Amino acid sequence: MAERVQQPPAKRLCCRPGYNPACRQGQRAGGALCGGQGTAQGGSGKTQSPESLLDIAARKVAEKWPFQRVEERFERIPEPVQRRIVYWSFPRSEREICMYSSFNTGGEESGAAGENSDETRLPFRRGIALLEGGCVDNVLQVGFHLSGTVTEPATSSEPETVCNVAISFDRCKITSVTCGCGNKDIFYCAHVVALSLYRIRQPDRVKLHLPISETLFQMSRDQLQKFVQYLITVHHTQVLPTAQKLADEILSQNSEINQVHGAPDPTAGASVDDENCWHLDEEQVQEQVKLFLSQGGYHGSGKQLNLLFAKVREMLKMRDSNGARMLTLITEQFMADPRLSLWRQQGTTMTDKYRQLWDELGALWMCIVLNPHSKPEQKSCWLRQLKKWNSVDVCPWEDGNHGNELPNLTNSLPQGVLNGNPSYLASRPHRTVFTRAIEACDLHWQDSHLQHIISSDLYTNYCYHDDTESSLFDSRGWPMWHEHVPTACARVDALRSHGYPREALRLAIAIVNTLRRQQQRQLELFRQHKKELLHKGVTSITNTEGWVGHPLDPIGTLFSTLTERETGWASDDCSPGFLDLSGTTHPQLCPPARLLEEGESYLALAVETALLGLGQQRSMPDGLYAQEKVCRNEEQLIARLQEVELNDSLIKIFRKQAVFLLEAGPYSGLGETIYRESVPMHTFAKYLFTSLLPHDAELAYKIALRAMRLPVLESTAPTGDLSRPHHMVSVVPNRYPRWFTLSHIESQQCELASTMLTAAKGDARRLETVLESIQKNIHSSSHIFKLAQDAFKIATLMDSLPDITLLKVSLELGLQVMRMTLSTLNWRRREMVRWLVTCATEVGVYALDSIMQGWFTLFTPTEATSIVATTVMSSSTIVRLHLECHQQDNLASSARTLALQCAMKDPQNCALSALTLCEKDHIAFETAYQIVLDAAATGMSYTQLFTIARYMEHRGYPLRAYKLATLAMTHLNLSYNQDTHPAINDVLWACVLSHSLGKNELAAIIPLVVKSVKCATVLSDILRRCTLTTPGVVTLHSRRNSGKLMSLDKAPLRQLLDATIGAYINTTHSRLTHISPRHYSEFIEFLSKARETFLMAHDGHIQFTQFIDNLKQIYKGKKKLMMLVRERFG
Repeated sequence: MAERVQQPPAKRLCCRPGYNPACRQGQRAGGALCGGQGTAQGGSGKTQSPESLLDIAARKVAEKWPFQRVEERFERIPEPVQRRIVYWSFPRSEREICMYSSFNTGGEESGAAGENSDETRLPFRRGIALLEGGCVDNVLQVGFHLSGTVTEPATSSEPETVCNVAISFDRCKITSVTCGCGNKDIFYCAHVVALSLYRIRQPDRVKLHLPISETLFQMSRDQLQKFVQYLITVHHTQVLPTAQKLADEILSQNSEINQVHGAPDPTAGASVDDENCWHLDEEQVQEQVKLFLSQGGYHGSGKQLNLLFAKVREMLKMRDSNGARMLTLITEQFMADPRLSLWRQQGTTMTDKYRQLWDELGALWMCIVLNPHSKPEQKSCWLRQLKKWNSVDVCPWEDGNHGNELPNLTNSLPQGVLNGNPSYLASRPHRTVFTRAIEACDLHWQDSHLQHIISSDLYTNYCYHDDTESSLFDSRGWPMWHEHVPTACARVDALRSHGYPREALRLAIAIVNTLRRQQQRQLELFRQHKKELLHKGVTSITNTEGWVGHPLDPIGTLFSTLTERETGWASDDCSPGFLDLSGTTHPQLCPPARLLEEGESYLALAVETALLGLGQQRSMPDGLYAQEKVCRNEEQLIARLQEVELNDSLIKIFRKQAVFLLEAGPYSGLGETIYRESVPMHTFAKYLFTSLLPHDAELAYKIALRAMRLPVLESTAPTGDLSRPHHMVSVVPNRYPRWFTLSHIESQQCELASTMLTAAKGDARRLETVLESIQKNIHSSSHIFKLAQDAFKIATLMDSLPDITLLKVSLELGLQVMRMTLSTLNWRRREMVRWLVTCATEVGVYALDSIMQGWFTLFTPTEATSIVATTVMSSSTIVRLHLECHQQDNLASSARTLALQCAMKDPQNCALSALTLCEKDHIAFETAYQIVLDAAATGMSYTQLFTIARYMEHRGYPLRAYKLATLAMTHLNLSYNQDTHPAINDVLWACVLSHSLGKNELAAIIPLVVKSVKCATVLSDILRRCTLTTPGVVTLHSRRNSGKLMSLDKAPLRQLLDATIGAYINTTHSRLTHISPRHYSEFIEFLSKARETFLMAHDGHIQFTQFIDNLKQIYKGKKKLMMLVRERFG
């Protein structure tokens, strides 16, 4: 018999009330090999003889009963029976050993402690290697305790080590492990694996003893004393203090140890109260998760956490209670993550990968609380824990950043919301990642219809004729399950996760049957009210909660369940039987294939379900994360569909669903009327288009063209405006939608259009239709430009002749881009203009002529002259077009006309280009020159005029250049301190040009220079240049001149000299106002240059002396500076 006490290390106390020493006669505690009689463990026996009744009974008892209950049930248990129970109590499957010693049973992932990805380094693989290498020795089983030594071979860096391993077990589960290697990890070390596998694979080599208490019961007093004394002698340094302490307590009548009946035995097996579960190091789970979270997504921590979640799912599938226990530990660490509070305080969002980890956490809790065999007390405990986490302020919300507007799991959205009543939404509490699991705690599996569905493949009712919306069977007699679709699919996921794949499949098929029936009823309902809805031109959303992108991923769950059945379940599936909610597990039989109609397949059902879910019209959720999840989930589903090889039966399903999508109105995202914030169908339609195109091109184009619309970017007229057929009413009135994924959506729209353009090459009618759709529905100039480029590339492939129709489409799109970006800033504008000219060149000369004729609607004047006209008149364009002479003349004439029009509209930026383009036509050139003269007085800057003047001089028109230079001088104003002004070179050039033309021209420009330039150094430079040579000597046309130098005492140089001296005087006073000592030397040099100019006058010496004396008097307070002036100038 046994009594439960809390005194480690033993689990319970063992004794024999009414024990009679006489019964020991003839008995001894000798050891026996584990094998013994009937040792064919797990089918490892070499013979095919049937098991004994003793072994069958002992095995069942060892699996289900704690050994204490066995002892309590029977006053005396024969030793052979005890041996067989102890023998069969050790785990018999290597699958669990592998599960607890690696991240997955396939051994493909690295260990939690950061071991490298080489699978030979995984604990399970290493354990096998140690076992096969003969490294396990001294294996001993005493009752429910296994011990042994495992030798770790020496390596180049480590010597050989021997690890002592101890394993306790109960009811075919390892309940505790100890190893001398000091392993600090979530999973068992390789040494524990090696010893466990040794016991599983070679049970006949393990010495088996009954629990030590049984052996002690068989000893006399003298034997017991000898046993204790020898034990103390062998281990006196370790146990002597403990032995003396226990002896003192036993000899004391009132000690606590004497108040307890029996004594502890670590080998005696489990007590009735012990929880029967595999050993899991909770502290290490917490530490590892905390470590991974602290790394913030770096060093592969996100991958490691996902592997932990996968381990939880693996445990659930094995129906291991540690799955929920491990997830609880993980969740506690997630909730304790300090970043949650930091993000909440800063108002920032968590990273996308971290957010996905929280989603998986919530989904796993859904699976756990929906366990069909969970006990009420377990569910209550989980509910309390979930509510506790849910109430914490930093608990993440389900949709990332915003309060959720989705309905409760078991209820549909109230009608008031559909009618535009936002007060209900505003009053709703935020939904966290745990809200759905909390709500799922109210769900049960006791519905008789549900039990029949999941329990039998033959559950049908061919005589059922109830055709109501809530009917239990469809018209074929197959069962349906009416429940909130994501919730129903969560049941399917729970069944799969807990190791009931067949039951999950049955429920999944019932759900698909329900969806099919709903789809048919929706189509019938819309057809009845089609005229009314189309006349109104508006619609309300029928599915505020979309299935694609939903937190519970209902469509993905159904698809996985059906495709897993199609590919076949794994041969080592852990499911021992099918689910019976009455509490009995029956052996798994091979059921008749009655789940499907003749000709149907699970794969076909999966594909149909995916198409049905992807085509559902649903509203775009709020928040960046929720919207990104919609896109990501859609792409994942389509990627899985693309892996399916399409055959005739699947194409038939594609056709059926495509027709429904086109005709189902508000129930379909591709219906004739959709509401403004409906999730776009571009990505899905592209997949449908490419799949249907080889089989039904007409239907493929209908789908793709219908999907091209993007009503959220259309005019945001007030709610209820019926003037536009595609303007639909939003669920929440007057709310401007915040579509964070809009750029991605527009790019997908562009991809769909590009796919259609590629497919329509060579078909003028379809190209025209696609072009109209693009022009109507795409609102981004950059995307239209991309489409234009794509069409151009497709039309001009090197291995074929250019497709002129597709080239025209490309040109039309390019022209649209030009119109859209004409009045807006776009950094790619110049690239777009150049590309358009290239495209028009490929189309032909008439296209070039056309864009030049209507240039004002496409280009700015600058673009038209500097890019368009210039490119058209280039030699490369002429060669490319293979034009005849009269065609070249006509094209050049159009370009010159364009240039003159642009020059008149924007002379500042286009005049020079116009002159350049009109050089070969005298009349046009004169017209352009006159435009410049007309605009010079008012609209042109001195920089532009100087540029054109230099061009005129370069072209051999010095007088015209001179005139433009004088006009430029009238706009110039150079102050005294602008000695580095960029216009200085132009002024010097103008003066040199005037000097080269003659005295009269120089005399005319000098007053303009004096008026416009106040900088002394510039004026002195001009003065020196004018006195070095005779006017008219350096002339382009070798004009004759007088050959005499101009006098500084006469006009016009006298005027220039006086202005220069005056500029020096004014500049000197200005500089002295704010001069600092560090600029004194620079100032003295400036005065030296001034003196040189003063001395050019006949009385310059006197003027300069007076000027210096005046400075000394006015600025006598600047003593140091004046001293320097005296030293230099006296």
